[in-house]
Amino acid sequence: MDVIVKYIDELLERSTPEAPMWNIEKIKQGLKSNWNYIDGCMIKAVLEMYSISKDKKYLDFADAFIDYRVHDDGTIEGYDINEKNIDNVNAGKTLFELYDVVGKEKYRKAIDLIYNQISIMPRTKNGSFWHKDIYPEQVWLDGLYMGMPFYMEYETRYNNKKNYPDIFQQFRFVIENMRNPLNGLYFHAIDTSKKMFWCDKVTGLSQLSWLRAIGWFSMALLDTIDKCDQTDEKYADDIKLMRDAFVDLIDSMLKYQDESGMWYQIVNFGGMDGNYLETSGSSIMAYAILKGVRFGYLPDSYRQYAEKAIDGICDKYLTTKDGEMHLGGICLVGGLGGKTRRHGTYDYYMSEPVVEDDAKGVGPFLLAYTELLRYKKMD
Repeated sequence: MDVIVKYIDELLERSTPEAPMWNIEKIKQGLKSNWNYIDGCMIKAVLEMYSISKDKKYLDFADAFIDYRVHDDGTIEGYDINEKNIDNVNAGKTLFELYDVVGKEKYRKAIDLIYNQISIMPRTKNGSFWHKDIYPEQVWLDGLYMGMPFYMEYETRYNNKKNYPDIFQQFRFVIENMRNPLNGLYFHAIDTSKKMFWCDKVTGLSQLSWLRAIGWFSMALLDTIDKCDQTDEKYADDIKLMRDAFVDLIDSMLKYQDESGMWYQIVNFGGMDGNYLETSGSSIMAYAILKGVRFGYLPDSYRQYAEKAIDGICDKYLTTKDGEMHLGGICLVGGLGGKTRRHGTYDYYMSEPVVEDDAKGVGPFLLAYTELLRYKKMD
């Protein structure tokens, strides 16, 4: 596994706060990288690498990267609270750890700024956050990961758990309305107004189970539980609901794990023309399984499925070209609606670019590796 450290270190060495080599979307668009969830995924993983290795170079890199974006008054370069985009909350998770370790007061101010977005997020009639202001009445699995761990950590640390019920209710809505009872997988999104061209007009659901979205949701369940006060008996039933949903989802996903150890872009359509084994979602599942074992939610025997996934990703997609290492097989983006009218069909998910070194794959891959390191330290 030293090869993984070598790859990550090489990627960090080629990256700067202005031009991170893992933000392929910005690179393709020729744009400067500002505050965004993609960088948040990567820096969170780098901080986990510091936490497990205690190698200060990882902390220094993460601190320099976030410091570059956060001004002394707590405002953030490229972040507009009025955009009301739940994706933009994700990078805020890095601020808690950095504030604890390096103590910069501007990080604490930035945490409050991002928390203020929570209070103005538009909501569906049932109380769930819209995914973005530009996606009315829509709940996407991705959004639970982008927003809820930050929201929960803030409530636990600074707000006396006042909005715990809101958080748990939003998970309950997804569990009760977006799970496919036939296979235990989850649909990518739901339009609660049932008006969008991509949704089922009876259920409001999108058509398919996209691997990375399911992965985000599995992480959301675990990472949110991790940040809540699990000793408060008042919320025992809510925590149990989320824990049971996580175990059910992992068991459902394991039925679709390929012999390579990876999972397919459209999870339950393995073998169909064009479908491919995808790195980001497979990495997320490896992370979720290992963390689930560490938390005691999954049997220790499940560790083998995660290790098989990591090995499969390395075997298939971790390569060296012209002296540089690269991680391939990463779906660049996946969504519904928008300017290009993404319709959520099988052909749509197969049409999105597959790239190398994007943080939506590299971040989860590194997170899975850090969980593996934790496990080995415990052995």
